[in-house]
Amino acid sequence: MGNGVLKDQLKECGVVGAGGAGFPTYVKADSHVEYLLANGAECEPLIHKDAELMKHFPTEIISGMEIMMSATGAQAGRFGIKKKNQAAIDAIEPHLKSKRIEFTLLGDFYPSGDEYELVYTATGRLIPPGGIPLQVGCVVNNVETLYNVDRARRGQVVTDKFVSIAGAVKKPKSFWVPIGTPIRELIRLAGGAIIHDYVCFISGIMMGTLSLNLDEVVTKTTAGLIVLPREHYLVTRKNRPQQSMNRIGKSACDQCSYCTEFCPRYLLGYEVVPHKVMRSLGFTLSGSDQWNQWAQLCCSCGLCTLYACPEDLYPKEACDQSKVDLRNAAIQFVQKKEVRVHPMKESRRVPLAQLRKRLKVEEYEAETPYERIEFSPTVVQIKLQQHVGQPARPVVKTGDRVKKGVLIAEVGASDLGVNIHASVDGRVTSVTDQWVEIKP
Repeated sequence: MGNGVLKDQLKECGVVGAGGAGFPTYVKADSHVEYLLANGAECEPLIHKDAELMKHFPTEIISGMEIMMSATGAQAGRFGIKKKNQAAIDAIEPHLKSKRIEFTLLGDFYPSGDEYELVYTATGRLIPPGGIPLQVGCVVNNVETLYNVDRARRGQVVTDKFVSIAGAVKKPKSFWVPIGTPIRELIRLAGGAIIHDYVCFISGIMMGTLSLNLDEVVTKTTAGLIVLPREHYLVTRKNRPQQSMNRIGKSACDQCSYCTEFCPRYLLGYEVVPHKVMRSLGFTLSGSDQWNQWAQLCCSCGLCTLYACPEDLYPKEACDQSKVDLRNAAIQFVQKKEVRVHPMKESRRVPLAQLRKRLKVEEYEAETPYERIEFSPTVVQIKLQQHVGQPARPVVKTGDRVKKGVLIAEVGASDLGVNIHASVDGRVTSVTDQWVEIKP
């Protein structure tokens, strides 16, 4: 299959990065690299959907990896997976017919799935500051993305998402659901919540979002759902207004630098210095730009805020705000120092078990076994912006009857983005500039 054919198929079939970024996969397929990396690290606490996917769908994942290797001209493949996931390793290994693909075995630490971390571990190469894997001859794809690449080659569009649900539910599990399914229905599929007053973290505690809206829906980038009590420590922290976070940081930060010393990007050699960014909270017109620059290369993993800071302050949120301030001021920080791995990098890894204890979620750690379910949601609300680039434009109208897999929104031939398809059979009940709603 030629690159052009695969590129068109991936765009038409709606394949994007399923690990959370949502970058259109056809762009990566059109590149030329030395290494193709499969990302099965899955480092978010309590989420185990990739491990289940690898155990049950190894054929499709390896096929998708080989397709991407062929498209990009990659001579070597590295499959990033944690050593602890032996069942997944055993499932994948028989399918590694090509000697060009090897495992890169990872420890159970956070954030082992960060692409900067994975590229360095798998190849020994360091991505340029603020750069992308392509600049060091690598393409990285999440394992579910590779599953979808295999399906796209066979003309099958992306209509369903593999998710896990954990936390305060009766039956933690993983399953396929139609894109656009409300999260309240995921909770029902897991047997319901075991508590009355709860909230949900979508796609992770560390880098996901806290939602109080049970009508929020599954997208192509949703990794999973974690149900926690409304009074939980993490919920209280996430709910604090930005102004309050800044006020506390301004008055209480003693510049201990733990946030910096545990920063994964800092330990790789990038100039990310959260404790200096915290100084910006004490400045207005004089000096804030100077301190803000140390946030530019932050990956927002949240380790500084939720693990490293002994005062429970918010350096990650300060970095997020600093990046916005720099962008608004049209200031672009450029690292001038050579990227050099910190000598204490390996000694400062944060084990997942230790992180779960710090987050007070150890009691919710559980397997989320895959279950094949027959399920039809009461309604799906399919978002038109589920990917990096331009939102798709609806090609259906209210009242239309559609079949699962039919095109409902498309992007232009020259636009960055992918097509969107109906995830269920049904009638279109609403079309806006943000979504298409379908009732089965």
